[in-house]
Amino acid sequence: MDFQLSSAHSDLRDLARSWVDKEVVPHATRWDREESVDPAIVGKLGAMGFLGIGIDEEFGGSGGDMLAYCVLLEELGRGDSAVRGIVSVSLGLVGKSIATYGTEEQKRRFLPSLCEGERLGCFALTEPGTGSDAAGLVTRATREGDDWVISGTKIFITNGTWADIALVFARTGGPGPKGITAFLVPTDAPGFGRTEIKGKLGLRGQATAELVLDGVRVSDANRLGELGQGFRIAMGALDKGRIGVAAGCVGVARACLEASVRYAGEREQFGKPIAGYQLVQELLADIAVETEAARLLAWRAADLVDRGEPFGTAASMAKLFASEAAVKAANNAIQVFGGYGYIDEYPVAKYLRDARVLTLYEGTTQIQKLLIGRALTGVNAIV
Repeated sequence: MDFQLSSAHSDLRDLARSWVDKEVVPHATRWDREESVDPAIVGKLGAMGFLGIGIDEEFGGSGGDMLAYCVLLEELGRGDSAVRGIVSVSLGLVGKSIATYGTEEQKRRFLPSLCEGERLGCFALTEPGTGSDAAGLVTRATREGDDWVISGTKIFITNGTWADIALVFARTGGPGPKGITAFLVPTDAPGFGRTEIKGKLGLRGQATAELVLDGVRVSDANRLGELGQGFRIAMGALDKGRIGVAAGCVGVARACLEASVRYAGEREQFGKPIAGYQLVQELLADIAVETEAARLLAWRAADLVDRGEPFGTAASMAKLFASEAAVKAANNAIQVFGGYGYIDEYPVAKYLRDARVLTLYEGTTQIQKLLIGRALTGVNAIV
């Protein structure tokens, strides 16, 4: 792998960085306080082509590879993880699943509007009783002629109250992963209810929701993939999604480093800037080293995807290390800022709150360790 970005990747990074500094960074604190990102950001993301990275131009996308996606998500994560999450879910989990498993008709029906930001997608997998144990989901889809009738509840669904299309995973057969099928469900369908979850520790600006499907009817034409293929679709999306989350974590860590270096150079104690004190430099050095290491792990996993090689274990390693590194970076940043780091006049408290959930979703830290351990030993862990 060449560690130097190509001119196309560098141009994308510079474009995304400039856009984030203008459209995201100045508003992030207000969005966090108000618990709502401005919905207009979706159209702006679409207009920039950011919601189409990795989707073929034939279907309204911007083209590009997995590394380009990581470059974009790092910049979005640096600006506001809530905005990064909008893209990670609508494009990374929903749009790319349609591009991989959808029929030609489904791709032409859904992808252009998702890429343009005219419609938004959400990924409805997690349920109140099934988080890490996704194969145990109980939402049920029952066949009635050419239609399916879906009933169940989903929880912690990013973009849930904003989405126009929900990628819903429901049980169509017996227990276990082989009994699950995926459906593309319009959120304006009768019986589709959603309630936003407020009072979150972090990602407060992101629209996170509980979804209730009460006899929602969809055509079999809205089934994504084959009958019983839903669990495979979900896990495939999450494997690649972990790389994107890792890249977003790098962005959070980088934001912590940039804010801390700037503040340490300005803040004086005992007659000189605190940047001159060795233990402050140690805090900064730890952030810098782990940020670089996390980026390399994310890029390595992305490179495996782009070369068509197995990437699942590398994705777990990247997600595990980068999410924990983001939390450590934010903790160190608060230590550099001292008491000022504990209030939202400065950004580092938000970084810590946002980073904490990154160790939980799209596979917890503990799940990543189990996956890595299983890959190393070939043995399922004893539970």
